[in-house]
Amino acid sequence: MNRYECVFIMTPVLSEEQTKETVKKFKEFLKKNKASIVHEKSWGLRKLAYPIQKKTTGFYHSVEFESEGALINAFETQFRRDERIIRFLTMKMDKHAIAFAESRRENGQKAAPQEAPKDEVKKEVPKKEDLPAKASAKEKKEEEIIGKDKTKADSSAEEKVEAEAQPAEQGS
Repeated sequence: MNRYECVFIMTPVLSEEQTKETVKKFKEFLKKNKASIVHEKSWGLRKLAYPIQKKTTGFYHSVEFESEGALINAFETQFRRDERIIRFLTMKMDKHAIAFAESRRENGQKAAPQEAPKDEVKKEVPKKEDLPAKASAKEKKEEEIIGKDKTKADSSAEEKVEAEAQPAEQGS
């Protein structure tokens, strides 16, 4: 007996009851054909990486089971015939994948009851009251500089106009 993992995606237009019914159908197919289900998990509605049959989301479900290799073709044929399934992938698990999956499940079950403390890094955010005061001080400085520059620019512009006017007066 080999161990397999099958992940399949169901169309997002199904109701919760219909998704459970679909999963039940495939689980019964496995049991009927003398496969033993080791683990199963519903991942819920998720966004697809790319559109499949003009759909961008789907209900993901994973089933890990042990069976003979001859069953896989019949199992995948059932997926192809069911219009509620938009994509599936069945993989044979080697000893490393089996060990990893079991350790992941054990760690996930132990970590679930107790939440790890969250180390939050708090950044000092300036108060909204301080922001306008700083902005107004900055604006005042800019106005002073611009005001000085304007007076300098105005006086230099007037000098240029006068300088241009003087040669014109001398020429007439």
